[in-house]
Amino acid sequence: MAHIGPVNLADHERLARERLPAPAWAYLDGDAADGLTRRDNEDAWQRLRLWPRVLRPLAGGHTRCSLLGRTWPSPLLIAPTALHRLAHPDGEAASALAAGVLGAGYVLSTLSSLPLEDVARVFLPEPQRGPLWFQLYWQPDRGLVAELLQRAEAAGFEAIVLTVDAPCQGVRDAERRSGFTLPAGVVAAHLHGRAALPIEVPPGGSQLFDGLLRHAPAWADIAWLRGHTRLPLLLKGVLHPADARQAAALGVDGLIVSNHGGRVLDTTPATAEALPLIADALAAAAGPAPVLLVDGGIRRGTDVLKALALGAQAVLVGRPVLHGLAVGGAQGVAHVLRLLRDEFEAAMALTGCATLADIDRRLLAP
Repeated sequence: MAHIGPVNLADHERLARERLPAPAWAYLDGDAADGLTRRDNEDAWQRLRLWPRVLRPLAGGHTRCSLLGRTWPSPLLIAPTALHRLAHPDGEAASALAAGVLGAGYVLSTLSSLPLEDVARVFLPEPQRGPLWFQLYWQPDRGLVAELLQRAEAAGFEAIVLTVDAPCQGVRDAERRSGFTLPAGVVAAHLHGRAALPIEVPPGGSQLFDGLLRHAPAWADIAWLRGHTRLPLLLKGVLHPADARQAAALGVDGLIVSNHGGRVLDTTPATAEALPLIADALAAAAGPAPVLLVDGGIRRGTDVLKALALGAQAVLVGRPVLHGLAVGGAQGVAHVLRLLRDEFEAAMALTGCATLADIDRRLLAP
């Protein structure tokens, strides 16, 4: 009997877990606390039921997506995830190559294990590529923030994605149990060798509230960011409609509905539950609405379809990319993206949608 490789994203996850050392798996695939939000992210998409239409014209259909001045083959982007060289020696270069060839977007993490310039050189020459964005974790040293923004612009990145839901790290039990430490040769390339700013905590004070969080980003910092880059600015990690309205009022270019894949705060709402509330809040707000994306628990093409039906214009996938990378390097990532795109096309056809413009909430059963 011929060997059959992975046929869905769950197969890639199983194979990746078998191949990666336990500490690396605990870091790359781990979640916060009891993992309730991480599991609910996937379950929430599955709870939604599709209500297909039939006998609609489908010839000539496509999955092309247009956002922030770019049009690319499908509404898929690789989410910002850290330290790809834990999964494969080629790291983010392999992920970027796969995304470029498959026509997906790529959002590079501040915690990339390769410099942003190296990743841009791999991704940008691909003719069918999607957008290239740089994800920013706010740093206590604003000089370093400004330097990263300048480097991203010079390298050809097309937007900045500020993560706003992680002013501190979540409680990750599996990661702590594993005793995870970075192996030799793997570093966060953009922060390696940078001296940490001294943080003085008053006697009896909190290391967190009186220390680290004194440097956490706030709404006032959005204006500072806008003044230090000409690139569009998106906020990643928005779950509450009130925050979405405030971001829109500040003229932010895009929002990514995200709970950090359940890696930061457990028991938050699944992104499939938060997404329609934020879409409605933006629709009711005055002025032009920011573009809206979502991540968290997307494992099937039907999940992509449901996300767009609920108001997202594109989706991001994180852990599945790392699974594919661990299984087969660039080819593994390409296979993950190809599976999602093929499943999404089939879901569109089977619900009577020829283009993304046909997708709306009427596809979801009440």
